[in-house]
Amino acid sequence: MAQYRIATIEGDGIGPEVTQAAMAVLTEACGAGTLAFEMLEGGAGHYVKSGAVLPDDTFAGCRDADAILHGAAGLPGVVYPDGTEVGNDLHLRLRFRLDLYANVRPIKLLPGVLSPLRAFEGGGIDYVIVRENTEGLYASRGAGVVLRDEIASDSLVVTRKGTERVARFAFDLAARRQGAPRDGQRRVTVCDKANILRSYAFFRRICDEVHAGYPDIAIDYAYADAITVHMLKRPDSYDVIVAENMFGDIISDLGAATVGGMGISPSGEIGDGHALFQGAHGSAPDIAGQNAASPIATVLSGVMMLRWLGQRNGDAALASAADRIEAAVGTVLAEGRAVPRDLGGAASCTEVTDAVRRALA
Repeated sequence: MAQYRIATIEGDGIGPEVTQAAMAVLTEACGAGTLAFEMLEGGAGHYVKSGAVLPDDTFAGCRDADAILHGAAGLPGVVYPDGTEVGNDLHLRLRFRLDLYANVRPIKLLPGVLSPLRAFEGGGIDYVIVRENTEGLYASRGAGVVLRDEIASDSLVVTRKGTERVARFAFDLAARRQGAPRDGQRRVTVCDKANILRSYAFFRRICDEVHAGYPDIAIDYAYADAITVHMLKRPDSYDVIVAENMFGDIISDLGAATVGGMGISPSGEIGDGHALFQGAHGSAPDIAGQNAASPIATVLSGVMMLRWLGQRNGDAALASAADRIEAAVGTVLAEGRAVPRDLGGAASCTEVTDAVRRALA
């Protein structure tokens, strides 16, 4: 039986609670011994104690592991001298050092979850946002310029290599999916502002070039401002959306809000050789230690991790375990067995975790 090393960083706030919950569910589904969780230090709290947000041994553990599972990071008031948050720097450093260039955010309405979009309460929202993760406006991280306390400037960077690989990732993903709920068409939507800025016109042109190698996948386009309307009015028309870093960051949170919020929204940061998985939410220090956090986002991030590992290693058992966990979460929510507080219920983190584990049996 194959065993996979999972570098695990609990982090700050609710991070330890939701990480432990995900580990319990993953172990239940995969069986003892399949996943070896290696607990590693990191985050804002560790920075306060040690001066290091990502210690060298933690980075080495993440680099050498089969995958990375991350809880959450960040604490109020823990910032660098320039005012940027220390907590965010943990996974940003991992992102850039491990070249995790595709940020994958599934936007899927789960059974039993009420969407703010009333027309879609019975389903019909199931798409993925692929956000370029290493360039765009975020390429200026730590390199912006403030002149005479009068002018601040950050550069937007779009390269051929970066755009080609994230576009290829998006088209490959669309080829494995079943298409948009509205029409069943496999489709990649390019989100940009090609009508205004040359960098985005370049991004669109490179996506067009990549599309030429995928004749069975449709392509369409949406300006970043317009897509925020379309994501509310006709979300069922989307299959895969690919976007520059900042635009992808913004629209993925909007998408999460349409399917129940950040507490049930998973994410993966994926490169050619490494991948990190974590809930899309923050560390929520205001409810830390109260057993009140929803573990669902981290559990579903674990589902993404299993599917990535299964595909990478040709391990059908991991893919099967992922399907069983996703189905169990849907059953728990649809039948109201344990509804977390952010979805209007009263179930604790432990109660949701236990209910999902029982549904796996």
